[in-house]
Amino acid sequence: MSTISPMIITRDLESLVRFYTEVFGAEETERYPAEGPAFFLGLRIGDSQLGIVANTEIDTLAPQRLLLSIDVENVDKLLERVETLGGKVLGPPNDMAWGQRVAHVQDPDGNPVNLTQAI
Repeated sequence: MSTISPMIITRDLESLVRFYTEVFGAEETERYPAEGPAFFLGLRIGDSQLGIVANTEIDTLAPQRLLLSIDVENVDKLLERVETLGGKVLGPPNDMAWGQRVAHVQDPDGNPVNLTQAI
């Protein structure tokens, strides 16, 4: 159990869950309610938890103040999948002076996500 649990609120729970599952290999760990349409899904990505909360009234066009940075094995390979799953690639990956290869993308709701890989 973590002290802080990041959660993303979305109009389209299934689309966002599919994005994080297929790009990052997320696995569902919680679902509420257990039967019928879910309003919350807990996902595990590596050793971290991410919550996805359904709210059809959320304004996904409002400025975002959440940034997820997710360590991956191969930034370049994952970039190929981002847009086919409804996300957006904001530019090519860059090798940073601190030893990471980083690419900036957005999930289907427009939330910023950094893909990071140790180099």
